[in-house]
Amino acid sequence: MSKMMMSEEMKSAPVASSPLSRLLCWEGFLLAVTLAVFAVNALASPYFLNIWNLSDATFNFTEKAIIVLPMAMLIIAREIDLSVASTMALSSTVMGFCAAAGIDTSLLVVIGLGVGLLCGLFNGILVTRFNLSSIVITIGTMSLYRGMTYILLGDKALNHYPDSFAWFGQGYVWGALSFEFALFILLAAAFTFLLHKTNFGRRTYAIGNNPTGAWFSGINVKRHNLVLFALVGLMAGLAAVLLTSRLGSTRPTLAMGWELAVVTMAVLGGVNILGGSGSMVGVIIAAFLMGLVTFGLSLLNVPGIVMSIIIGAMLIVVISLPIITRRMMQRRRS
Repeated sequence: MSKMMMSEEMKSAPVASSPLSRLLCWEGFLLAVTLAVFAVNALASPYFLNIWNLSDATFNFTEKAIIVLPMAMLIIAREIDLSVASTMALSSTVMGFCAAAGIDTSLLVVIGLGVGLLCGLFNGILVTRFNLSSIVITIGTMSLYRGMTYILLGDKALNHYPDSFAWFGQGYVWGALSFEFALFILLAAAFTFLLHKTNFGRRTYAIGNNPTGAWFSGINVKRHNLVLFALVGLMAGLAAVLLTSRLGSTRPTLAMGWELAVVTMAVLGGVNILGGSGSMVGVIIAAFLMGLVTFGLSLLNVPGIVMSIIIGAMLIVVISLPIITRRMMQRRRS
């Protein structure tokens, strides 16, 4: 395949739309809603604007937000990974047993990242090597990884972590800024650059718009998607390190149901669930929005099940609204 053809395919990716026009559309709407939720939280609770409370609010979404960064790219490329929460649980379980065996903090972090990476690679190999549906495969591995966690742990918890391990999930840098949140900001900047400013990001859009056309243009679609699955697994492993460190224990129910929240963040951020379009800016704003909603509800002592209802409703609305709007416009034209 000629380099000229590949270059033309990359130029046809959606990155051609100006960032300003996108910000004035969905991202601008999300930002306005986020500011409105911030104002409502400030009025509803006198404790919301406390600097330490605001810092603690970041713990409500940071681990999920870290996972959604590569997940957004994977969905843009017409794939999805629904096993991320189970990957976190399995990664945490392996770290728990290693900690009980006396492994030090630095190796625990490497092990957590490694297990996540292996899970992501396993998903990616099954999908790309055998041309299988990523939804079907990752639903299967979601049960597989969670089942392995239950077999290894039963109904017990592991909490023999070294004291130094707690810093990753509980430590602060620059005063009231948590290490988790600072790490998320750095990763958000890196993934924004990767998606919008590199050939890798342009290939992601090209694959999402037309996988067959991307392949004929010289893009190795399978290898590209395998890398995306590996990135999702790696970030799930990192999230497992942070969450386990923050909680100080490993349980088989760790991160249960998080896959729905992660996918909701991506779709709410403007990523097309069918692939081909989306921006990292919108995804980051959506992560902040969901974090503020969760924290605001917790300050008002609203039961956690209500947040599950809200997440489910948001997912239905953000998926169905563009489709309904498009159909209404087509009917008017006809």
